[in-house]
Amino acid sequence: MKLVTFSTKNNPRTGVISADGTQIVDLHAADPTLPADMLSFLQMGDSAMDAARQLAKHPPAGSTIPFDEKLLLAPISNPQKIIAIGRNYAAHAIEQGIKPPDHPVMFAKYPSAIIGPNDTIEWSAALTQQVDAEAELAVVIGKKARNISQADALDYVAGYTICNDMSARDLQFSDKQYTRGKSLDTFCPIGPWIVSRDEIADPQNLTVRGLWNGTVMQEANTGDMSFGVAFLIEFISRAFTLLPGDIISTGTPEGVGVFRDPPVFLKDVDTVTIEVEGVGKLVNVCRVR
Repeated sequence: MKLVTFSTKNNPRTGVISADGTQIVDLHAADPTLPADMLSFLQMGDSAMDAARQLAKHPPAGSTIPFDEKLLLAPISNPQKIIAIGRNYAAHAIEQGIKPPDHPVMFAKYPSAIIGPNDTIEWSAALTQQVDAEAELAVVIGKKARNISQADALDYVAGYTICNDMSARDLQFSDKQYTRGKSLDTFCPIGPWIVSRDEIADPQNLTVRGLWNGTVMQEANTGDMSFGVAFLIEFISRAFTLLPGDIISTGTPEGVGVFRDPPVFLKDVDTVTIEVEGVGKLVNVCRVR
């Protein structure tokens, strides 16, 4: 199933796409015990997921609206943590002229950077002039996880979404760390929905593509990751507790703009499209202030 956050009359609601794909089921309207906020919904765990799955098949009268992608917001806007993984595809490390890491390289993106599908990525030319995009599969945690083994790791996943790990390269490289350059407002587009875990048979066999203005910049299979989803959950959960709604953005393939010859950076009105097989497509337009 596809879980969404949608808005009508500036009123964000948690929903699920109907089984036939034609309707958005308002979960709180369909079942008042289900929260209208995605984070609260995920915190309810399996009972909420099971209820949503049934409502997608049999929505009560008066709980649906026609599906319209323009109504979709970021599927979750307030996770406690966004954990991003650097250089997780060997070819991406090699294009930087460095060896692939021998353990996951983690950094954080601030939740205030989150925007949704069709929202505008904005930045000030006075602040950065080297803006890049990174196509990534993102994992949404569904249960509290601490010291989890690889064998059990996927049981703690609620589902999968898409993350565009936007990056101000001039800030990233001059700061010599990732936080500012990766966390500018609007620099974490996610969406368009959360595809439930059961819909993805193998998260290590999905095609990931990044396009700028329709031109393919990045394309790889998640099987090319140095560290797969289950390993990442084990590794991260040894360091700190993962909570429902936390996002792990699993790294990007080769082909980003900064490491091309010559480098290529995003400009005003450019369109960035990220596609992940089995998950969907995330589209955002850039605006330079």
